[in-house]
Amino acid sequence: MVLRTSVNREREASVAMGLDNHGAQFVNINEEPSSPRVDNIKKVSVLPLIFLIFYEVSGGPFGVEDSVGAAGPLLALLGFLIFPLIWSVPEALVTAEMGTMFPENGGYVVWVSSALGPYWGFQQGWMKWLSGVIDNALYPVLFLDYLKSGIPALGGGLPRTISALGLTAILTFLNYRGLVIVGWVAILLGVFSLLPFIVMGLVAIPKLEPSRWLVVNLHDVDWNLYLNTLFWNLNYWDSISTLAGEVDNPKKTLPKSLFYAVILVVVGYFFPLLIGTGAVPLNRELWTDGYFSDIAKLLGGVWLRWWIQGAAAMSNMGMFVAEMSSDSFQLLGMAERGMLPECFAKRSRYGTPLIGILFSASGVILLSWLSFQEIVAAENFLYCFGMILEFIAFVQLRMKYPAASRPYKIPIGTAGSILMCIPPTILICVVLAFSSLKVAAISLGAVVIGLVMQPCLKYTERKRWLKFSTNANLPNFHGHSQESSNALIE
Repeated sequence: MVLRTSVNREREASVAMGLDNHGAQFVNINEEPSSPRVDNIKKVSVLPLIFLIFYEVSGGPFGVEDSVGAAGPLLALLGFLIFPLIWSVPEALVTAEMGTMFPENGGYVVWVSSALGPYWGFQQGWMKWLSGVIDNALYPVLFLDYLKSGIPALGGGLPRTISALGLTAILTFLNYRGLVIVGWVAILLGVFSLLPFIVMGLVAIPKLEPSRWLVVNLHDVDWNLYLNTLFWNLNYWDSISTLAGEVDNPKKTLPKSLFYAVILVVVGYFFPLLIGTGAVPLNRELWTDGYFSDIAKLLGGVWLRWWIQGAAAMSNMGMFVAEMSSDSFQLLGMAERGMLPECFAKRSRYGTPLIGILFSASGVILLSWLSFQEIVAAENFLYCFGMILEFIAFVQLRMKYPAASRPYKIPIGTAGSILMCIPPTILICVVLAFSSLKVAAISLGAVVIGLVMQPCLKYTERKRWLKFSTNANLPNFHGHSQESSNALIE
C-alpha cells in the first residue's frame, strides 16, 4: 500500500509536468466522467440508457420483414441469431471498453483522435454524423407511411410535406428539452412498441407450424437486400458513446446497459420473426415493410393490426429522438475538442446542445427526399468506413496504451483484440462490395467533402473568422506511452 501510494504521488507530480519518470508524456485517462458537468442537469441512469440504445439500434421488428422476402424464413431467422455474434456483440464490447476509457461526449470521435490524430477523428465524426442524419431522415417518412392507410391524405402532396415538417419540429423540440426526458419517453415508447408482439405471439400459438421455419432456397436469395437489412437493423451500437458524458457513472452504467440492450434487441427481432413465419403460410412477395400489421390482422383481427401500426409509428418517433440525441451531442463533443466552432459547444438551459440539434434537424429535412432503399444503402456505406476507423483505433489504443485505465476491459489480449475485429471487418467488406455504383459514388463524394472540410475549418481558425476553443477540463490524449509507471501501480 505504501508503494502504491508513493507511486501514485510520483505519477501525479509527473502528470502535472506532462512527463513520466522516463520523459514520456502521460495520457490522462480517468475513470470518472471527463466531460464538464452541467449544474442542475440530471444524468441518465441504467433503464433509460438501455432503451436509448434500443432505439439507436432497433426500435422493434419494424423493417426486418425484407429479410424474409429476400432470403426466406430459415436464413432470416439464422441471420438474426448469427449476425449479432459476428457484428453486434463485438461492436457493443468495443463501445463498452472505449466508452469507459473515454467517458465524454464525442465518443468514437475521441477514440479515433486519440489513436490516429485529430484529422482522422474529424473524418470519423463527419462520416458518422452524416450517416446518423441520413438514418434519421427515414423516421418521419416511415411514421407517415404507417398512418396513411387510416389517413389517406398523408400519402403525398402538401399534407404529407406539412406533416413531415411538423413532426420533425415536435421531435426536435423534445430533444431540446433534455436527454433525461428523451430517455423516459424511450422507455414508454419501447414498452408500447413491443407489447403487441407479445400478444400476437400468444394468439399465434395454436397456428404455429415449425416446418415453415425451415424453408430455404439458396438459388433465390437477394443477398444485397438480405445483408443490408441485417446490417441496418443490427448496427449503431457505438452511437450511445457520443453522449457518455451525460451518463450517470458511465464506467458501470454503460457496459451494463449495453449488455441488456443486446439481449432486448435480439429477442425483439427473433420472436416476432418466429411467430410471423411460423403462423402464416409463406408468400415471400408479401414480406416487405409493414407486413407485420397484415399478419396481426390475420391472427388477431383489425384491433391487433391497428395496435401494430400504432406501435410502428411510435417506434419511429423513438428512433428519431434517440438518433438526434446522439448526433447533436457528438457535435458538442467535437466542439469541446476544438474540431468545430465554439458555438456548437453551447448548451441550452436544459443542458442540451442547441446548435447541434438545429444542424441535425436541418440535415434530416434536406435528406428526406431520398428513397428508403437509397437511404439504407448510403448510410450503411458511410457507417462501414466509420467502423473500420473504430476497429483500427481500438486495436491501436490496446497496443499504444495497454496499461491505461479501462474501467471495463474486454478480457482478451492484443492478439485477441485483432482476431475479434476480423469477422466484422470481413462483413464490412462484403456489405461494401454489394453496394450499387450510385450509392458508392454518392457516399465517396460525401467522404471527399469531409477530407476537404477539416483543412478549411483549420484555415478559418487561423484567420480567426470563426472562434474555436478546447475545453481545459478534458484530458489530453496526444501523449505517448504511460505503460512504464502504470506497470508499477498494477
